[in-house]
Amino acid sequence: MPAKNSGIMTYAVILAGGFGTRLRPITDYVPKPLVPINNVPILEWQIKYLKKFGIKDIIICTGYKTQQIQNLMDVKSSFGVNITISVEKTPLGTGGAIKKAVKHITDKTSPIIVLNGDIITNINLKTMFKTKNSIAGIELQTRFGTLDIMGNKINMFNEKKPIRDVWMNAGIYHLTPDVLKHLPSKGEIEKTIFPKLAKQGNLHIVKFRNVIWFSIDSYKDIQECSAVVDTIIKTTK
Repeated sequence: MPAKNSGIMTYAVILAGGFGTRLRPITDYVPKPLVPINNVPILEWQIKYLKKFGIKDIIICTGYKTQQIQNLMDVKSSFGVNITISVEKTPLGTGGAIKKAVKHITDKTSPIIVLNGDIITNINLKTMFKTKNSIAGIELQTRFGTLDIMGNKINMFNEKKPIRDVWMNAGIYHLTPDVLKHLPSKGEIEKTIFPKLAKQGNLHIVKFRNVIWFSIDSYKDIQECSAVVDTIIKTTK
């Protein structure tokens, strides 16, 4: 890995160690990050996404069916990035997984991008780079169509749409070394470090409107993402 960060974000950690229980039975056979979207594993889409932003060193946190993920990395050596596998022998939670992963980073002055291993999006990471210790936020999306009503009469059916100014965690974080050194050895970052930072006024949101974002948690998510995933990659800048 590079000895010194040059001002461009170069390191990313992908949290890919979960069991993916909501996607069973498919995840009984493959880990969730290898679930295919248009015949391409989620993890491969993510590596292409990170590479677009100049991220050349990626650490993949694994635990469940690690060998399958390692096999993909061996086959796809043409990714053009440096990939390290950080293996959890027992589940460490998101905070513990990140803490273990950053031990593989030689430049202890470098910030990192953290990405949940089931996210496919065109969020602009360059915007994230500008704000230290930040979470990407997107407007809450309804999972169902909505109704326009007047009294007891329905005027119109609407497709799923964002709920304006209600923000949700998009599963992408920009973290600095001063935060990374306080990560728990075991536990969720969302329940340990983030509440402390928020109380101190040191946790920020970077708001993204009108972006494409999927967390692959169901067969419907796979279907909907498959219809637009090529557009997602093309519109990622």
